[in-house]
Amino acid sequence: MPYNGDFIQRHAEAVALEHKVTAIHVVSKNNIKKKIEIDESIINDVKTIIGYVSPTNNPIIKLIRFFKSYLILLKSVEDFDLIHVNRIYPAGLIALYLKWFKKKPYIISEHWHRYHKPYCNDIGFWERSSSKYIAKNASTICPVTNHLALAMKNFGLQNEYVKVPNVIDINLFKPASKTQKSYNIIHISSMDPIKNVPEILNVISKLQHTNIDFKFYLIGDNAVDFNNLAKELKITPARISFINQLSHENLVPYLQQADVLVLFSTIENSPCVILEAFACGIPVISTNVGGISEHFPEGFGTLIPRHDSNALLEALIQNYSTPKEVSKEAMHTFIDKNFSKMAVAKQFTKVYLSVLKK
Repeated sequence: MPYNGDFIQRHAEAVALEHKVTAIHVVSKNNIKKKIEIDESIINDVKTIIGYVSPTNNPIIKLIRFFKSYLILLKSVEDFDLIHVNRIYPAGLIALYLKWFKKKPYIISEHWHRYHKPYCNDIGFWERSSSKYIAKNASTICPVTNHLALAMKNFGLQNEYVKVPNVIDINLFKPASKTQKSYNIIHISSMDPIKNVPEILNVISKLQHTNIDFKFYLIGDNAVDFNNLAKELKITPARISFINQLSHENLVPYLQQADVLVLFSTIENSPCVILEAFACGIPVISTNVGGISEHFPEGFGTLIPRHDSNALLEALIQNYSTPKEVSKEAMHTFIDKNFSKMAVAKQFTKVYLSVLKK
């Protein structure tokens, strides 16, 4: 799943427009020949250092192994002023160590949906306790939505919160003329259970009983796994395409030829795919969950209740029959102003300078 979590890379690339950035990351990998294998590269002006270590099912050994690996990677990092942590645990333990022994402040960006109830109930005692201490010692916490900030506070992660959103590549995701005649519906996701894909397919099967000439594109990790379900629901094969995960460059033409993007998630924070659709001038039908409504201007689509399949079906029909009032260019401009690399870079710069003045 190479594109899951790429919003972290997007943040780093945005910050690199105004600051010198080095990204370090440790990940498990099978069949490595050394205790740690290091891969160093420059990705869009971000010096990126990845350490690969052998996997283990023992959480204590894994924590020790990762901690030692991060210390090794840090030896390749030039002097720095501030640490920007993505995901509180476990990377925040390294930031905490550097604050104690190197006197370096750190901020935290957070995107994780599992701070919401009931998902947070599955977070173990050690991670829960460590996360609270890491959060308390951060200079600032930057969630992608205010709704996530509230969930984190309710979880016990106390600190100052400043919302900084996800980044969209406005030069890549942009409007284009539609050449296909069919009504194109698109869903793009990791196909995680929270995305509620089976229920979307159930609605698509019902849409067949209308007079709408549509095509549904299911795009994402192992999308083809839903082929059997589509057959059970008697979805006409010509009306549906299963497309496994695509690079951003290959994804853009599908968005540009879409008439509507559909999300039917049970929980979200701020899905990049909604903002990418807006950048392409494509309206969105989504469940009104998490922080989605915070970045969903009037006229850009339709928000519906969670689990309301009838509302999704009605919204699809309404979107087909009633042309949207907002132009593609206006939607793209909204994304440019609020979610472009430069827009987000300036927001982080404001946070950084505030922290360094303390």
